[in-house]
Amino acid sequence: MKFRTLMRHIREGIKNIFRNGWMTFASVAAVTTTLILVAVFLALVLNLDQMATNIEEDVQISTIIDRTADEQQIVELGEELEQIDGVEKVQFSSRDDELSKLMDSMGEEGEAWGMFEQDNPLHHTYYVDPITPEQTEQIASQIESLNNVDEVLFGQDVVQKLFEFNSYARTIGLGLIIALVFTAIFLISNTIKITIIARSTEISIQKLVGAKNSFIRWPFFIEGALLGILGSIIPITVILSGYYYIYTNFNDSITIPFVDLLPFYPFAWQLAGMVLLIGAVIGVWGSVMSVRKFLKV
Repeated sequence: MKFRTLMRHIREGIKNIFRNGWMTFASVAAVTTTLILVAVFLALVLNLDQMATNIEEDVQISTIIDRTADEQQIVELGEELEQIDGVEKVQFSSRDDELSKLMDSMGEEGEAWGMFEQDNPLHHTYYVDPITPEQTEQIASQIESLNNVDEVLFGQDVVQKLFEFNSYARTIGLGLIIALVFTAIFLISNTIKITIIARSTEISIQKLVGAKNSFIRWPFFIEGALLGILGSIIPITVILSGYYYIYTNFNDSITIPFVDLLPFYPFAWQLAGMVLLIGAVIGVWGSVMSVRKFLKV
């Protein structure tokens, strides 16, 4: 397409927006209403996905070492753990380290464990990090077969339920966003269809004088994209303002493990970009659905 022709289509698309004032307002309002819900779900899904990722990455396999193992056997066990496929990192924790962590985790009540410093009942432990959380169960099974391993702990039931929950949450969130996007497409296609009906005579004349379908479509595509972008401005402003308020006032006070909101930047740019893109796609697709049948003369 020539640059001059493209500029002509852009001018026509912009003129159409101002020419159809109330229809433009109705289209923008329809997109705005739906995109507010889309933006809310996007913000929730992005943060839930980040939380799920944090939880999955924190999955570790605790390899409790047999108390009868000597120093050489402990070193050999560590080397065997590092050679297992799917293992990213192996970290040794002595029984003294384990006692210190236990005392720290229990606060003031943990001081009572100080009496065991001379006769520590805990075990040396290897903490094994899998490359991907899905490999946890397979790696744990291989570790159980090694010598000098007393017990392998990774919270099998919890891990499986966690993976299932994360999968369901991501799928449901994505499904809701897709449903809302199609709702917005339906709304904007209906409002654009009304403007096209009012100009059906003009379209018919263009067809009769030899205008190609693409030549007629382009101004409507641009008009739809602009309507979608205009309809995304308010949702972006509202959601990001609310998110900034929540992030600056409540994020530091959240003490629930793994619950940590995404930093405002680059989250703001990511959300704004996605909402703008969704708005433009909704507008263009709504125009495509509306103008198609009017091109048949």
